[in-house]
Amino acid sequence: MDIQTSKIELVKLILNIDNSEFIDRVSSFIRNEKSDFWNDLSLAEQNDIRKGISDLENGKRIEFSEFLKKIS
Repeated sequence: MDIQTSKIELVKLILNIDNSEFIDRVSSFIRNEKSDFWNDLSLAEQNDIRKGISDLENGKRIEFSEFLKKIS
C-alpha cells in the first residue's frame, strides 16, 4: 500500500470514530509530531556525535566529576 492509500484509509477510520477524547488525542499527536532531530543537525554535528559514540564504544571516557573539573 502506498502512502496516499494509507492516508486515505486512516482518514476513513477516523471518520467512523465517535469518541471525542480519542480524536483529541490523535489530533494532538499529529500536531506535535516532529521530524527526527538528526535530520536537523549539520553534517559536522552528526560527525561529532558519531565520534563521541565511537569513543565511548572504544572505552575512551572519563568520570563525570573529572569532566566537571575540566570545564570549570
